[in-house]
Amino acid sequence: MADSRVVVIGAGTMGHGIAQVAAMAGHTLTLVDVSQERVDSGLDRIRANLDGGVDRGKVSAAERDAALARLRGSTGIADAAADADIAIEAVPERFALKVEILSQLVAAAPAHAILASNTSSLSITEIQEATAAADRVIGLHFFNPVHINRLVEIVRGRHTARQVVDSALMFVRGLGKEPVLVEDSPGFATSRLGVLLGLEAMRMVEEGVASPEDIDRALELGYRHPMGPLRLTDLVGLDVRLDIAEYLHERLRSEAFRPPQILRDMVAAGKLGRKTGEGFYKWDDTR
Repeated sequence: MADSRVVVIGAGTMGHGIAQVAAMAGHTLTLVDVSQERVDSGLDRIRANLDGGVDRGKVSAAERDAALARLRGSTGIADAAADADIAIEAVPERFALKVEILSQLVAAAPAHAILASNTSSLSITEIQEATAAADRVIGLHFFNPVHINRLVEIVRGRHTARQVVDSALMFVRGLGKEPVLVEDSPGFATSRLGVLLGLEAMRMVEEGVASPEDIDRALELGYRHPMGPLRLTDLVGLDVRLDIAEYLHERLRSEAFRPPQILRDMVAAGKLGRKTGEGFYKWDDTR
């Protein structure tokens, strides 16, 4: 799928990251959001990331300039998706919103276009069944920061066509990522495992077992995790983790996924992690 026309809906943390790696891989890219301000913010963050890559010697100036030349922004889904080969929604983790966006893409995109959701936990099968093109819908779960993290979880829904799975695998590998293919189930593989570990770490803080720093350090040094579960929670967003935990608790009917009170209290207090400046850690670089 080299030099495909890619549309990413949502210019936030995940959306602009996906757009960046796709443009770097040689795809023509349109980044879409509801306002020009949000689109421009996403494009500015891509430029800043690429400039940082040049400064660190990770990206050449020519590669940066070529990637930026492949990028454009838009506030209209219909126009942006009219000639898309693959469209990826990266909007907030709300079922109705994702179905709405994918339904618009079904209407606007060519019949051959792959329609992907960047959901981290919502059922791909249920999303499929709420659209008019179930066989073309697949989950592409990227990880933050997208330009650094090599993993992409590909989620096959009950109705996903084999050709769509094969094309998605090719697309992801073409981005320089490592795909894992999983069948649709609550939380897939990564969120189910990652959220469980994060919730237990929160309970340990709640019970006074150890500090967030020491819990994270134990996982990093003892189990070679590149980042501890509480620092990762701060990067993901405590509100996002709470939504996912509540969803998994309801779907899996397991007390292991019941959100601990410390998580509910911190979200209620607006301590959502890096994006608000405070979560389990204090952050100076809010974004």
